[in-house]
Amino acid sequence: MKRRDMLKLSAVAAAAMIGTSPLMAQSKDPIKVGILHSLSGTMAISETSLKDVALMTIDEINKSGGVLGRKLEPVVVDPASNWPLFAEKARQLITNDKVAVTFGCWTSVSRKSVLPVYEELNSLLFYPVQYEGEEMSKNVFYTGAAPNQQAIPAVEYLMSKEGGGAKRFFLLGTDYVYPRTTNKILRAFLKSKGVADKDIEEVYTPFGHSDYQTIVANIKKFSQGGKTAVISTINGDSNVPFYKELGNAGLKAKDVPVVAFSVGEEELRGIDTKPLVGHLAAWNYFMSVKNPENEAFKKQWAAWVKANNLPGGDKRVTNDPMEATYVGIHMWAQAVKKAGSTDPNKVRAAMYGQTFKAPDGFTLTMGDNHHLYKPVMIGEVKADGQFNVVWKTAKPIRAQPWSPFITGNEGKPDKVM
Repeated sequence: MKRRDMLKLSAVAAAAMIGTSPLMAQSKDPIKVGILHSLSGTMAISETSLKDVALMTIDEINKSGGVLGRKLEPVVVDPASNWPLFAEKARQLITNDKVAVTFGCWTSVSRKSVLPVYEELNSLLFYPVQYEGEEMSKNVFYTGAAPNQQAIPAVEYLMSKEGGGAKRFFLLGTDYVYPRTTNKILRAFLKSKGVADKDIEEVYTPFGHSDYQTIVANIKKFSQGGKTAVISTINGDSNVPFYKELGNAGLKAKDVPVVAFSVGEEELRGIDTKPLVGHLAAWNYFMSVKNPENEAFKKQWAAWVKANNLPGGDKRVTNDPMEATYVGIHMWAQAVKKAGSTDPNKVRAAMYGQTFKAPDGFTLTMGDNHHLYKPVMIGEVKADGQFNVVWKTAKPIRAQPWSPFITGNEGKPDKVM
């Protein structure tokens, strides 16, 4: 026997004697998990908490024994609200860091930037934020809302008697794909309800925009033509000056209600909310909902904030995309256990039909269209920056990734093929 073969045999025998073969040792290595959120730039106001809650959830799973007997190891990167950098960081996570999965992105432009990377390298992304739909990838699981789980029900509420009976609509958003596509859907929906083009105004501002004086003045002027509501798809830190200007202008919810799709407890944390009482947000979860799962979630979050001395301390809040992140990580872990592997193809198959009792008070199910069944909730801003839920669906509803209000969507598949 050659000396090299004898050395190999000796190494294997030694490993067997101490009960750790090279294969066994490798199987006990941590499972790396990517966290891809902006921790600086215009989107940090929203995304930092998603990174924080992801770390909390990973810690929770590790304390329960990990996944397949292995600990989860988070790999955190900062794409800095720079959309091309998202793609670079995604590739780095998959090829260099060898992550098994990524949880990340907020804006649709960041998601669309990374999508080709995940499809090319056949890796999985869990995306936790409401979005415009018009997408269904086998490499993405969407744990936020599609338009029929947020935007459409919100406008239906505004048009109803209990929602104020709005007849005119001012569509105000940040200038990128999510607001523009959502408003395209809403414009078609409003038209189907008999709303004339002259009763719909559409305005966009760039990321980081801070001067809303003229726009708020135009909203006031537009509202003189009849019962008006504002649909806001402003994203990031621009929400702060917008809501401050609403307060400065004395634009009250009873006169012109604003319903926001990207403003929650976190974005309102740094604003005097007293002038904003009664304005609305549409989500699938609010911190104020009362049920045992949410009480446990809030208690866990408060303890994590304190233990890690996170900025903001006891003023930190929970919100919808945080809940969607929490649910997504737990569902992925359940799917890995079911599959007995972190292989993306096996995990993908195991994800279908996964359920989780969520802090929103409902048992959520992952559909074969890679979207969660989700409840819809509409909340009114309270003086303390929390929301009072004024309307919600009786049960979670199935997502429609392809909106029936977009021409050409007829006949598109409702599940990932």
